[in-house]
Amino acid sequence: MDAATLLYQGLVGLNVAMSLWLVAAGLTFAFGVLGILNFAHGSLYMLGAYLGFTFYGSLDLDFWLALPLAAVTVGLLGVLLERFFFRPIYHLDEAYHLILTFGFVLILADAVRIGWGGVFLIPPLPSGLAGTVRILGRGFSVYNLFVIAAGLAVAVALWLLLDRTWWGRKVRATASDREMASTLGIDTHRLFSVVFGLAAAIAGLGGALSIPVQVVTPGVGTAIIIEAFIITVIGGLGNLSGAFVGALIVGLATAYGILFFPAIELFLVYLIMALVLLFRPQGLFSGR
Repeated sequence: MDAATLLYQGLVGLNVAMSLWLVAAGLTFAFGVLGILNFAHGSLYMLGAYLGFTFYGSLDLDFWLALPLAAVTVGLLGVLLERFFFRPIYHLDEAYHLILTFGFVLILADAVRIGWGGVFLIPPLPSGLAGTVRILGRGFSVYNLFVIAAGLAVAVALWLLLDRTWWGRKVRATASDREMASTLGIDTHRLFSVVFGLAAAIAGLGGALSIPVQVVTPGVGTAIIIEAFIITVIGGLGNLSGAFVGALIVGLATAYGILFFPAIELFLVYLIMALVLLFRPQGLFSGR
């Protein structure tokens, strides 16, 4: 097998990785700051996909307007969920978080069935992002290149926001010690709402980005949250850098698994997770 084929498959893996990163980033961000294991995060991704389909596929809004609209709408829903449902259970054991968020998985799945029905939905590709380009002698989707760029842009934006701004310093201080942050005058309740809303918006953006290349169904959120949890386990719960590396590992393992071990491609990802749990149970990048 030649080097061009290996490099091309790596590009395929990078596309898979960036799609998963957009889900894992919000999941990790919320857990790292709020301590909430949000099993319904995949449902927010699903809702972003349905809203993206509605804004772009049904209402014929410009694709570049539909993306932020879907993300902002899901983000606002995240703020409401944090304020009225998650805030009262912060002090409880994480098992209660999982029970509550799993309830929202069922609620949101039924809500989209009522609102959009149970049929598969997929809009056309935006005209400016349709077609392919030649990379390493093969055609590669322009839209997939856009998804890779969007994932990298989100990673850079989160890094700048958390490491280079005063608000990011407050977020990191609150994640380290909530009581001390509150004593120093940080409005932790407002901060938590913004953090959870931002995490939800990232998931909504990921869902909206998926619609031209992936069918939208009520079960799409459940499928992707499993992969997002695998990524956070590999990278380390609550660590954004770990989630990014975990997404790269899962994406590349998926792409090269299809190429070299198609019969056990799905098993490879779980094997990697099992090995990480066996030898480094706190994840490759531990710490919240």
